[in-house]
This record gives sequence, structure tokens and C-alpha cells, in this order.
Amino acid sequence: MVTSTDVTGRIAGIPDADLVDRALAYVRERAADAALPTGESVLSHAEGMLRILDGLRVDDAARAAACLFPLAEFVPDSEPDIEASFGEDVARLVKGVRQLLRIGAIAGGHADTPEPSKNEAQARHEQVEALRKMLLAFAQDIRVVLVRLASRLQSLRWLAQAKREPLPGIARETLDIYAPLANRLGIWQMKWELEDLAFRFEQPDTYKRIARLLDEKRIEREGYIASAISRLQSELSAAGIHAEVSGRPKHIYSIWKKMRGKELDFADLYDVRAFRVIVDDIKDCYTVLGIVHHIWQPIPREFDDYISRPKSNGYKSLHTVVIGDDGRAFEVQIRTHEMHHFAEYGVAAHWRYKEAGSKGYAGQFSASERYDEKIAWLRQLLAWKDDADHSVAHDESPWEQLKHAAIDDHIYVLTPQARVVALPQGATPVDFAYYLHSDLGHRCRGARVDGTMVPLNTPLKNGQTVEIIAVKQGGPSRDWLNTELGYLASSRARAKVRAWFNALDSQETIAQGRALIDKTLQREGKTAVNLDDLATRLGFKTPDDLFAAVAKEEFSLRHVEHALRHPEGEAQALVSEEDAVTKKSRATSVARGAKSGVLVVGVDSLMTQMSRCCKPAPPDEIVGFVTRGRGVSIHRRNCHTFQQLSARAPERVIQTEWGKKSDAVYPVDIHVEAIDRQGLLRDISEVLSREKINVTGVKTLSSKGVARMQFTAEVSEATQLQRALSIIEDVQGVLQAKRK
Repeated sequence: MVTSTDVTGRIAGIPDADLVDRALAYVRERAADAALPTGESVLSHAEGMLRILDGLRVDDAARAAACLFPLAEFVPDSEPDIEASFGEDVARLVKGVRQLLRIGAIAGGHADTPEPSKNEAQARHEQVEALRKMLLAFAQDIRVVLVRLASRLQSLRWLAQAKREPLPGIARETLDIYAPLANRLGIWQMKWELEDLAFRFEQPDTYKRIARLLDEKRIEREGYIASAISRLQSELSAAGIHAEVSGRPKHIYSIWKKMRGKELDFADLYDVRAFRVIVDDIKDCYTVLGIVHHIWQPIPREFDDYISRPKSNGYKSLHTVVIGDDGRAFEVQIRTHEMHHFAEYGVAAHWRYKEAGSKGYAGQFSASERYDEKIAWLRQLLAWKDDADHSVAHDESPWEQLKHAAIDDHIYVLTPQARVVALPQGATPVDFAYYLHSDLGHRCRGARVDGTMVPLNTPLKNGQTVEIIAVKQGGPSRDWLNTELGYLASSRARAKVRAWFNALDSQETIAQGRALIDKTLQREGKTAVNLDDLATRLGFKTPDDLFAAVAKEEFSLRHVEHALRHPEGEAQALVSEEDAVTKKSRATSVARGAKSGVLVVGVDSLMTQMSRCCKPAPPDEIVGFVTRGRGVSIHRRNCHTFQQLSARAPERVIQTEWGKKSDAVYPVDIHVEAIDRQGLLRDISEVLSREKINVTGVKTLSSKGVARMQFTAEVSEATQLQRALSIIEDVQGVLQAKRK
């Protein structure tokens, strides 16, 4: 086996016995008189954390990092010196713990504040959950989280001992984030102590009242539980059942939560006195239940069989409440080792209902998310680490496996106000801006990340603080839609940018149409006409609809001229309309007339013409309109012009269908919008050529870096065109390709 030596001179993989002692000596030398914001000295804090971490059997590198991480506040540029003196692993852990310290206390939600509204409570719940995940997400090494938990526990211990009040928000932050985190990691003793200490500062009067009620009977209660366990173990041994029987101490915060969650008085709590029995198989569970009910009188309404009827989250166990010899009730839980393991580590996620409050006691939460499964896996690794024989060689230690554990597929960044924002991996400051507000995203022009200006396509990392620099008015850049430039990783943000440009294009179209209408009004000497009335007479709901139809060449200006000249008129000049929409196309096109491939139902020899407004092609749904002197014009059924004509003269509509398949071709218009670049027209033309589509005309317009192209092509059927459009959309830079 080849070994390597790090900067401290110790062999990699072999514990450095004096690493922690050297770290403590380093603290004494550099910050002997320094005090933390709580008032505790750095040295005292380090020694207290070491006592906590010893109980968790954390390695020497993490324990050394626990001593050293506060020094950055007191010793400038200490991190390079720490790496040189203690090695890369310790320096990385110190940096990780420093990162976690940036998460500030949650604002609001204190016990003495008014009850928040439902929306505020939901937003706060989501923010707390994001903070919990963030703690693990950007602490790539789980040891960093354990050091942070130990630091918070030591601070609360010292404050309680010194009888000092914590900084505002510390107690609430502990209850919302750190205690549930310890719970999720299966560090029960730390979780209980964090909860009790935080609750002591958060609601001192309630804490003292429950503590007084517990203390009144503590010795008697503990003595009774011990005698009950002894009696039950004797009965189980006589029945030949191997079982582990243990008391379940109830902590003050747990008692308060259950009193509030189940709306019970202290005297009605059955599990202040409680114990748990763990056996080998399910049959033994029911045997133990029979023995318990034989020894003590059960309370029927308090019996729950979660083995035959598991909770929705998969939790299994037998719960029963019995009357003790002193006439007071106590709870017994009975389960197998497998059930116990599942409840403690499995994706049934015991922590889900423990954190859920009153709803959770009904088992309404199930942990089916991948995040929950990874948390369970982390907890299993922690438990395996405690049981592992360190003398046995493993390919990779539990700590190494934990270091590479990724909690979920998001990153968590902070606003300048310390609000946590969850974004997809690879997200940029532009994604961040659009997450906060669509308008802020549109006006985004720059970003500071951790106080430093960065390009807008910079990928963000966990734990960074992002500040957006925005102009007062403005819109997004079309470059943001170019995937190769990497401005947007979120489909949600990309959709908002597209929507902005679609609205902009719509406004430009309306403006073009208005200009055409205005010129027509000036030419006809009718500038004083009411546009709302004009639009209504022409069959449009609003003037904007009329302007858009005119700009897109879906509605002829001849209609407008006729309406202005004949204000009393009946319908618009249908002859003029049909002149506009049935003019003959190219000589090679089916639109020439007689042999169109269209069968007019019931009229065998009637002349047909393909309308220019919608240019139908098989297998489009089609319909005919009888013109004056030009036979039947054929429209697509959803054609806007046809709908206008049919509304005015429904008696001239005639049902049509395509005839037998022939060699005919049909003219269609293709609209392409793309980011302008050299060779774009060539690439699109090559696609049409490969698909054997003959192009008879091209119009192009480039504005603000975006090219808008209109191709007139001849196809035998519309399906041929759809295949070509899907290929064109894959051409580099193309934003959309559609049939007009």
C-alpha cells in the first residue's frame, strides 16, 4: 500500500493523535482573550464543543476544525495559516463551518408575535424548509453540519449556565432549523437538548411550569418505570421471549408539543411515563402485548395497532396505554428490530410527524421524496459508523462516503435580506432575478455575488449572496434565449423571457397595422372616424385585433376602404375580397384553378381556387365560399378571413373535402424567427432542400439581432411541411418555425 504524507508530516489515513491538542494550543496562542458574540470565550467554546463531538465519535480533523473555525473573526487571513499548519482537510472543514455561519436567524414567527396569516405561515414554512436543506446542501462534508450543531448546543449550554439571554432569533432558529436537523440525522440526544434549551429561552414561563410539574414526581416516576421494566422483563423471560426493554424519557419540549398538538392537559399525558419493547419478530409483538395486558389493565380507546394498519408513511408498531399499580396510566410501544430500524432510519421518516405538529400525530405525512431517502441513507451511515470496527479495513470510510453525499438537485442562495432561494443546478443571476419577480428579471443588467460584480451568465453556488442591479425601465436581451451563451438554466425563466418578446412582437405588429390603417384613413379623408365603430363593422372585437390582422396580411385594406366609402353598407365587397384571396398563383401551383385536387361536394364541375390568405394544403380541414364570378374559394376552416366572410354571408358557405391524391403541389407560407448569424439563411434553405420542398419566395427582416424570415414554398401535403418545421427548429439559433 502506497502512502502519502501531508503538510503536518503525518501519514495519510493514520489518525494524528496530537492534532486536536495542537489546535487548542493554536487557539490559546492566537485568541486567548477573544469572546464570541454570546460572551463566551473562544477557548471555552472550543473545549465545550470537543466534549459534545467526543460523544458523536467524530474524527480528529473535525474536532480540530471545531476549535479553529471561530478564529477568522479575530485573526486576519487565518485560513492560509490553518491549512499550512493543520492540512487541507481541516482547512476545508473550517471554511465549510464558516459558510454555515452566514445563515442568519429566521425573521418573525416568535411566540410573542401575532398569529401569522395562512399565506404568511406557508411562506415561513417553505423558507424554514429551504434553510434546513441548505444547511446540508452546501455543506458537502456532513462533519461540517455536526460541528455547527455542536457549536449551537455549546452556545445554548453556556448561556443557560451563565444565565444570559441569547441574541434575538437564536432560540427560534434552533427550534426551526438545528433541532430538526439533528432529528433528521438521528442524533436524538442532541436534538432533545437543543429543543429543551431553546424552548427554555423562547418560552421561559411555560418551560418552568412543565419542569416544575415533572420535578414534583421525578424520583417516584423514574423508580416506577424501573420497577415496571424489571417486572415485564421477568415475565418475558418466563415466556421465553428475548426482548430489549427501555424507558422513554419525555423531554420538556416534547411534552409541550404534545399538549399543544393533542390539546391535552399535563395530567392527561399518558406517555410522560413510557417504555419501549423491541423483539425479534411480529409474532412476539402480539405475545408481548398479551403479557402487558395481563400484567396491567389496558385502556381500550388508547390502543393502536400500526402493524396490521400501518400509518400512511409506513410506520409500524403496537401502541398501548395501561393503568399502573399506582392507578396512573403509562404508555408501552412494542415493535420488531426491523420496524424500529425503519422508524429510526427508513424512508418512513419518523422525523416527518415529529416536526409536523398536530397534523403529524395523525400520520398524515409520508416521506416519498428522494430527498427524504437520502436523509435516511445519511442517518444509516452515521449509525453504521458508530457500530463499525475501526480496525477493519474498508475501501472507503463512512466519513468519505458522507463527504460525497449530495442531498438534492438544487442550489440554495441568499438574497441580501438573507432570504433563501432554491434554484436548479447551473442557475445564474438572471434565473435568480426572474425567481424573485418577472419585472426584476426583465430589468436585470448586472449582479453582485458575495459583494463582487460577476457576468450575468455566471453559474451560482450554494450559500452565495446575490444582489441584482436593475435599470428603472427595460427588457431582457434576446441573447438570454441562446442556450450556448448560458444565461438561463431555468425553464420557468426562459418562458418569461419568451413571453416578453412575444408581447413585444405583438405590440410591433399592432403598431404596423395602425400605421397602415392611418394611411388608409388619410387617403380616404376619414381621419375623424371612430376606430372602435370601424373595427366592429368589420367584424373585430377591438381596433387592436383589426390592426394585427392587417399587419399580418390576414385582412385586406380593401375592406377598410369599402367600409369607409359605404358606411351604410351591407357586408363588405365580397367580390373585392375574393379578388384579393383568389388571385392566381404561380403557373405550376394548384392554385391556378381547374385541377385543384379539391372535390366540392354536390357540384362536380364548379371551378375552385386556393385562397391566398391561408393557403390550404392536404390534409388541412377545408371549407368553400362561393364567390361572385370566380367559382369557389377554398379556405382552411380556421382561417380568419373565411370566418369574417361566413359571418356576413353564411348562405354562401359550401362544404368541401380533398379529392383523390394527385401530383399537385400547394403554396404555403413558413415563418421563421431566429437569432441572426452568418449562414442562417443557408442552413434553413438546406433543410427545405433536403426535404424536397421547392421554395418560390423569401422575405427577410433583421432587427435588434433577430431575423424574421418568410418563405413561400410548395408542398404536396401539410404533413411534409410539419416534418420540415421540426427540423428547422433544431437549426442553431432558431427560436421558432411555424406555418403562417
